[in-house]
Amino acid sequence: MMVKIGNKITELRKQKGWSQGELAKQIDASREAIGKYERNEAVPSVGTAKNIADVFDVSLDYLVGDVLKPSFDKRMVERLQDFELLNEEDKNHLFALLDAFLRDAKAKKAYA
Repeated sequence: MMVKIGNKITELRKQKGWSQGELAKQIDASREAIGKYERNEAVPSVGTAKNIADVFDVSLDYLVGDVLKPSFDKRMVERLQDFELLNEEDKNHLFALLDAFLRDAKAKKAYA
């Protein structure tokens, strides 16, 4: 089931406890535009969608994509991008460490 961008905007705005006017102020848009986005009567431009994603600290992918939860928040995406700074040996060490933590988390979840 694809979640419409307006529904995600509404959900994120309510999580912050903001009114449509407060969100509009945060992204330099009109309250009327926010209302249209939330009712799925209009789709924000890429630039506006990026601003909305930024104020809610979610990825643009989450906001516009068919993802049910923001599994990759901005901190995670930034770290993944920084991975490219590492040499191959350091990447392998980090992957081994991550694999161990993930294996442990999966095992705990399986037995919970």
